[in-house]
Amino acid sequence: MIKTLVTISLTLIAFVCLSFASSHSSTGSISKTPATKLKAPVLYEEIGSNNHSYPPYNIFELAVKGFNNLSSMRGMVKKHILTVVDFSKPSNEKRLWVIDLDTRKVLFNDYVAHGRNSGDVFAKTFSDKPNSYMSSIGFYLTDQTYQGKHGLSLRLEGLEEKYNQHARDRAIVMHGAEYVSADFIKKYGRLGRSFGCPSVSMEIYKDVIETICDGSLLFIYYPDKNYLQHSAILNPLRPAS
Repeated sequence: MIKTLVTISLTLIAFVCLSFASSHSSTGSISKTPATKLKAPVLYEEIGSNNHSYPPYNIFELAVKGFNNLSSMRGMVKKHILTVVDFSKPSNEKRLWVIDLDTRKVLFNDYVAHGRNSGDVFAKTFSDKPNSYMSSIGFYLTDQTYQGKHGLSLRLEGLEEKYNQHARDRAIVMHGAEYVSADFIKKYGRLGRSFGCPSVSMEIYKDVIETICDGSLLFIYYPDKNYLQHSAILNPLRPAS
């Protein structure tokens, strides 16, 4: 149902945003109205003044663009929490940020694993195919939590056709893992790898999952030119090809 809503509505997003913007001025503050557009430069400056670590601007700008476009679809995004993963960074660096867009605070900045067939230290190859054991890039909507073999876990709904739409069928979820830790990096020079899930440290996984569950956005970035040019969420008026 969510993917159907995305497909039908993305072509209308730009018109909704333009119509709203023409009758409302923006000061950089966040309104609870879904169609209100966030201003990435203003938001980024305020986040930078409040935090020591935050995503690179070009990635943050894309994440905010997707947040704006999806928030224009009433009821799609329920939380002003934005999670950004930068898979252009190696796994031995902290490349996950959970950002509270209301308070301009980075709530978490930590390690996150990629799929075992996506690469070694760096994730370089991505797939949405079942049993590929690769990570998938793009925007996800967080869903409900459940208790699985990894304990508390978070279901993720892939919103990007051709890039992550089969996340649910592939059981791509967020969960904690022992191989996501500074000790593992010290021993092996990298994190362990998942079957494609963005798994996080056992020290923070419960707090992260409880913070971002039930209707926030997760953006997994990689500088893939095809994705950046053809994502229907980042380019709502450009037909996918």
